[in-house]
Amino acid sequence: MTDWPELDPARDGDTFAVLHLASQMLGKIRLAHATWQNHGWHLTLRPRANGLAILPAPASPGRSFALTLDLCAHGIALAVSDGGRDLVPFAGQTIADIHAGLIAMLDKHELPSAFNGRPNEIADAVRFADDRAERRYDADSARRLLTALQLVVPIFDRFRAGFLGKASPVHFFWGSFDLAVTRFSGRRAPEHPGGIPGLPDRITREAYSHEVSSAGFWPGGVTAVDPIFYSYAYPEPDGFRTSTIAGGSFDETLGEFTLRYADVRSAPDPPAMLTGFLQSTYDAAADLAHWDRAALEREPVAP
Repeated sequence: MTDWPELDPARDGDTFAVLHLASQMLGKIRLAHATWQNHGWHLTLRPRANGLAILPAPASPGRSFALTLDLCAHGIALAVSDGGRDLVPFAGQTIADIHAGLIAMLDKHELPSAFNGRPNEIADAVRFADDRAERRYDADSARRLLTALQLVVPIFDRFRAGFLGKASPVHFFWGSFDLAVTRFSGRRAPEHPGGIPGLPDRITREAYSHEVSSAGFWPGGVTAVDPIFYSYAYPEPDGFRTSTIAGGSFDETLGEFTLRYADVRSAPDPPAMLTGFLQSTYDAAADLAHWDRAALEREPVAP
């Protein structure tokens, strides 16, 4: 018996697609109304007890607001610094309905509501306002995703704690709908070629301005896939994809090591299996690229 919930794209796909598209609306609102920070880390969603939230965004002088992809209340939850609270529900709504409801909710509270209306990093994306595809939102699918995140985030947090160099927070990218943590060697990287659909090359090139080893958890989203953990290096050092790692294998199509969520879930010790994957893929990237590991690493502080 495992505490790790089953995630099934056949059953959960519609719900994860709704959450993916809704998460993009949250990220785009912050993009439109917050000062740019390096690598766009200020735009990402952050894990919370009830789901995933943007950092507070400024409103009128003396006010700010935050939006949460609330997987307990099953909607986009609004919290305003003056005490205002509101919710746009997911159930029975199309993406166009959710989009209209979000703008109306922000306008009602006299908050900034303008943002780019076309999804990013999604092939043949339909504007939010025009997306009336029928997708069934299932509360149980959302709860199981939340439980999975609550299990994965502490493992990612501890992995991040073993690094003294520059590292990202453990955060959730709304473009691709994945949880990620990235370590940096401190050395400049060759200019990234760009070419990611729906993502400006200038954003990609800033994100990969320096050498990285990055790992994450992709539950799927608009693209219904078997959930995976992944790890990659940029630039990829010679010999990386043939390295021996703990669990998983190199996916030539994705260009990264992957480990099936289902395999972690069914393992005798899921945290140990996932930690082994994270550590061994990083070891391969750092050793082959000759990172100064003695200067960059430490033992995680208790607990």
